[in-house]
Amino acid sequence: MFFEDRKDAGQRMISMVEEYMDAPNAIVLGLPRGGIVVALEIALALKLPLDVWVTRKIGAPLNPELAIGSVDFDGNLLMDENATRMYEVSDRNVREMADEQIAEARRRYERYRGIAEPPDVKGKTVIVVDDGVATGFTMLAALKSLRLRGAEKIICVAPVASPRVMSRLEKNADAVQCFSTPSYFGAVGEFYRNFNQVSDEEVIACLEKARQHDAH
Repeated sequence: MFFEDRKDAGQRMISMVEEYMDAPNAIVLGLPRGGIVVALEIALALKLPLDVWVTRKIGAPLNPELAIGSVDFDGNLLMDENATRMYEVSDRNVREMADEQIAEARRRYERYRGIAEPPDVKGKTVIVVDDGVATGFTMLAALKSLRLRGAEKIICVAPVASPRVMSRLEKNADAVQCFSTPSYFGAVGEFYRNFNQVSDEEVIACLEKARQHDAH
């Protein structure tokens, strides 16, 4: 157990990224839903705007919680070839699942941002935050899509990550800041005392709080 809750995790990460305080042309992006709660604490402390970046995991057949891949808003796929073979997932299945998740990404952007589009990151320094990284698929999809959409510098932030994925994160980000990479890693929730589901309403409230803070 490392963190009381996501807010506590966000507060503990601040010192690891404080060099970006008031940085020009910088933005904090949370991966919804849980990552946005962590990201809010960082955005407020660094006096940076907060927004969302949506990538979606593709779950294994009959076990949707197990990620066998991910997809970004633009339809770029990242798949675990071994898992797709093991679960005998056809290309057609993958495409169908990906289309479903792209539709969900669009819905979330619409819900959170009022427009079914991701924020503009071209030429920006982006601090991208999740509440933890297990298989790494959603974060890796985020890092790759941010690069493809022209982000200038990408800092990946996660309170806890599986050591297995660290080298892949480091390859796809300019910097990776992680509080802990425990050798035993089951699920992200094991490292939090309180790991309740985060609702769409909470995500919207976090974005609103950051906007009000920016306005002052």
